[in-house]
Amino acid sequence: MSVPDIGPLRLASYNIQKCVGLDLRRQPRRVLQVLDHLRAQIVVLQEADKRLPPRPAALPHFVLEEAGWQVADLGGAGSLGWHGNAVIWRGQGINLRETGHHDLPGFEPRGAVRVEFETPLGPLRVMGVHLGLLARSRQQQVIHLREDCRALPPMPTVWAGDFNEWSRGPHLQALAPGMRFLPPRPSFPSAQPVGALDRIALSPGLAAAAHGVHEARPAHIASDHLPVWADLERAPA
Repeated sequence: MSVPDIGPLRLASYNIQKCVGLDLRRQPRRVLQVLDHLRAQIVVLQEADKRLPPRPAALPHFVLEEAGWQVADLGGAGSLGWHGNAVIWRGQGINLRETGHHDLPGFEPRGAVRVEFETPLGPLRVMGVHLGLLARSRQQQVIHLREDCRALPPMPTVWAGDFNEWSRGPHLQALAPGMRFLPPRPSFPSAQPVGALDRIALSPGLAAAAHGVHEARPAHIASDHLPVWADLERAPA
């Protein structure tokens, strides 16, 4: 039986730096402008909550809901996500299945979020991450995430987030050989990007028809990171 031809699904990752731009102004609706320009159906956010307890959402729920976004409930009262990681989506044919948390080892408190969807491409697992500043911690965190994913039922999976990895070598790929990291492109700092800190990785069953960094204004000032995106499609059998 032939598989119907389905257009790509755009997924993006964006460290919104608590909605504080390079001009030191906290402007959630400016971040919303960037999200609108991205034209993504699923977006993984980092630094989506303010730093101090009770860690209220830096990008308020009502601002997102007014714009048609849905927010994965990751258990933080008043927060947008967990450990600052959040997942939002909008568009037809995308339905939430399940959410989860993954504590990550390392010197700093870090965690990953898991959100599973039904999509036009079929089931899709999205892991949102913001890894540590120390190289040793990042190694431990990628290995831990790899093992957690192996323990889950098989499902096409995307890792997306701020990996804090300055090297463009194959270090991350070597730690998680079951994932394919898309070629890194500079996304930090937003005004003049040199570091490819923001990454997307795909499991078997997925391919990227295209991927890139979103540079259109006001992304150059809305955060210290630029968003990265990938147009996902089913991988050829």
